[in-house]
Amino acid sequence: MKSDEQFEHLLWSIALPGFGQILNGKFWKGLLFISLEFLINIQSNLNEVIISSFRGNIKEAIALTNYGWLMFYPCIYMFAMWDAYKDAASTLKPYSAVPFVSGAYFGTIGVIYSRGLFGAVWLGILGAIVGIGLGILIKHALWKRISAK
Repeated sequence: MKSDEQFEHLLWSIALPGFGQILNGKFWKGLLFISLEFLINIQSNLNEVIISSFRGNIKEAIALTNYGWLMFYPCIYMFAMWDAYKDAASTLKPYSAVPFVSGAYFGTIGVIYSRGLFGAVWLGILGAIVGIGLGILIKHALWKRISAK
């Protein structure tokens, strides 16, 4: 598949985990991701947490958050994006998963430490962005190492 189609599938997966899989023709896998998204969203009170966070009510957002459930969200979200991206590709360069894995890891760390800071939404997003950025740097360093051999 062309890279613009791969990017389109990634963007749909960002919009809702599972949409990228459905575009890739993986209907059951897409439904599984959508179901997991809804389950975690409902159990963690994510929509209410997002609304409170965007209104600046961080203390309310923290009180509403079910952290036991929300800690699953960054990993499911980033894995669904990676899976849609990977399935849409005809070939992948080595270490292409590193930014997704790093984003999931740092997003989860952001959720863990969010109680006393900016709330799960903002620190989770910040952690994921930092993780993706670090993952891109690591991926490029690993590519240079491979090409130097």
